[in-house]
Amino acid sequence: MKTSIICIAGPTASGKSARAIEEALARNGEVISVDSRQVYRGLDIGTEKITQEEMRGVPHHLIDIREVNDPYSAGDFVADATRLIEEISAREKVPVLVGGTHFYFDALLHGLPSAVEADLALRAELETLSTEELFARVRLADARRAAELDPQNRRRLIRALEIIETHGSVPSRDSVEVGHPQQLWMSDFHIEWIVIDPSREELRARIDSRLATTLERGLVDEVRRVREAVGDERLNELGLEYKIVGEFLREERTKDSLIPTLSSKLWQYARRQKAWLRKLGHPMS
Repeated sequence: MKTSIICIAGPTASGKSARAIEEALARNGEVISVDSRQVYRGLDIGTEKITQEEMRGVPHHLIDIREVNDPYSAGDFVADATRLIEEISAREKVPVLVGGTHFYFDALLHGLPSAVEADLALRAELETLSTEELFARVRLADARRAAELDPQNRRRLIRALEIIETHGSVPSRDSVEVGHPQQLWMSDFHIEWIVIDPSREELRARIDSRLATTLERGLVDEVRRVREAVGDERLNELGLEYKIVGEFLREERTKDSLIPTLSSKLWQYARRQKAWLRKLGHPMS
């Protein structure tokens, strides 16, 4: 009988973390975070990082394992998650993977695209373009990949264009080599999906409520500390909350525009997440 792995996915603010704890408590599990930002120490409020009290004694992994100026990749995640799944299973406990970084789920369960070395000349050329121009190039060359990307994440847009230059498009999870060792290894497990998909009205309300709470808890001060530590370029790679509050700190937008802009951008991000979830083909709860 195959060992089970529980994968819990859903759009931002849908209640994934709470559901993961419920499942872990009910099934003698440990949680593995599938979140590209919660790996970083100091990104607490903007990422809505779970607290020790909220964990209710359930072990959580891949949270607070890197400094913000030490980038963490999908390849790093695959290596860490692979090791943790083996260790948790060896303890006769159930790995519960939860988070909103769907590229990490794809990388772990279906394999990473073939490696593409950085093209320094191309990268230097792309760095001269605005973020809007980069996104337009990705969309023109590979509309499928463009729909999956954050249009404001310069690092990922540039990387996508490097891969497109080599492959003609960013390989989909269906085009990964069949012999990929990670893909074969995961066949040893039974993957159980729990997909949380609140209604449009409920999700909008949850996003706005959570956003107001993060601002009350000191989001602006947190972003100011991170900005002072790593600078604006790195700050812009850390997600919508950090980028947009950073614009406010640079006096590029007013304080009154923070909530409306963040609400709109987070909703757009949630819609992209929901589109990825629909591709899974699993029932949503």
